[in-house]
Amino acid sequence: MSIALIGPPGSGKGTHADHLIETFNLIHIVTGELFRRHVQERSAIGILSKKYMTRGELVPDEVVDAIVEEWLWKADPKKGILFDGFPRTVNQAKFVDELLKEVGRKMHGVIYFNVPDDEVVLRLLGRVVCCTCYAPYHLKFAPPAQEGVCDRCGGELRRRNTDIPELIRVRLRAFRRAAAPLIDYYQATERLIIIDGSRDIETVRKVVTKAVDGLMQQRIRMATAAETAEIQTLKPVFLAPDDTKRVDEGVNVVLVGGPGSGKGTQASQLKHELDVPHISTGDLFRENIKNKTDLGKLAKSYIDRGQLVPDDVTEAMVESRLSQDDAAKGFILDGFPRTLPQAEALTEILAGMGRKLNAVLYLKVSDAEIVNRLSGRMICRECQTPFHKMFNPFTECPNHKCDGEYLYQRDDDKPDTIRARLDTFHRQTAPLINYYQENGVLVEIDGEGDVADVKNRTIAAARDLAAV
Repeated sequence: MSIALIGPPGSGKGTHADHLIETFNLIHIVTGELFRRHVQERSAIGILSKKYMTRGELVPDEVVDAIVEEWLWKADPKKGILFDGFPRTVNQAKFVDELLKEVGRKMHGVIYFNVPDDEVVLRLLGRVVCCTCYAPYHLKFAPPAQEGVCDRCGGELRRRNTDIPELIRVRLRAFRRAAAPLIDYYQATERLIIIDGSRDIETVRKVVTKAVDGLMQQRIRMATAAETAEIQTLKPVFLAPDDTKRVDEGVNVVLVGGPGSGKGTQASQLKHELDVPHISTGDLFRENIKNKTDLGKLAKSYIDRGQLVPDDVTEAMVESRLSQDDAAKGFILDGFPRTLPQAEALTEILAGMGRKLNAVLYLKVSDAEIVNRLSGRMICRECQTPFHKMFNPFTECPNHKCDGEYLYQRDDDKPDTIRARLDTFHRQTAPLINYYQENGVLVEIDGEGDVADVKNRTIAAARDLAAV
């Protein structure tokens, strides 16, 4: 038997997962733990993931998929599986369904813990942890004997870094967006079980235990479309710009394109043409970590533990950056959004600021051309100088220290890896492209050919925007 627990942060997934694992002898799968193990063991996947994270980049979905796939093939076939907090998107749900079929399993049921936002906020703000032994407490449900002091070691108790007030709103907003289509998917496939997670722990534990027992006995009623629609009223409504705020007159642009499509090159040209800042998610991560902001410390804590940085942290960084003075007259956003939920997040962020997107410039490059571009890249291990077999071949060392013996190809620049990245890009981007096309802001740009020609086409599109 395979089941999954989903729900907003603070809904009790972890608490009830421990009980279910012990009661029903299930194997617990948590992607964060798997990532941490791979990074610590320096496996090929762990090394690749660490490279993305230390560069301040999001780890692609195909890396997450590979970790889950490897784990499932090794899992004891005699034991059931409990997915905790995964899948988080419809794409991940479909991937897991196909993968489970390959290993002779299936997802029997998905339990959704339904907890209102107000209750989630109260729960998260009440969580504290010992700075020394990391023992968890809750100021309301499981308080320490002495305020601010750990019962076990006497260490200081502090709020978790994931529960900073300015992030909780963003985390909930991000969860509701991603969870809405996921809930619909599992209801449509008759595998959704809705549980009221707002009650006391013992009551919820009994209901969850009964639900899993019912799944094993094949005698449980799944959630109806009407019941699902009722809880879906909690998902956010994406409003037009706030009428109380003036819609800005700047040029707000998003750059979209596959890996190796030339977004970085074109962004540097557009920045000067439009006289607006180029904002990339990679730079945002590095700056926040370097400046030790609350969000930077939080992102670094995930990276140091070998875990993925959640979407909500990225979203909060983007929202903070767009509110700065230099972005008031416009921006070029690169690397965000990458998925439909992120696009909806950006719409909501801009609406709250009284702003809107002017255009999404889609640099369209064929897969074959991208493979040719990326698979030719080489890096010097000694000085990190980049070269390219076709466009910038090694002739001599710019630092006069070697004869090319330190050149190597990164794992993520190998043809098979590039094709896997492209598959993920197309899977994630198709809904994104449709979303912006339906909203009339998508501008396709031919990204192939001479760099100067692509530059001219991109700048021509930018000038058209500035003239509107």
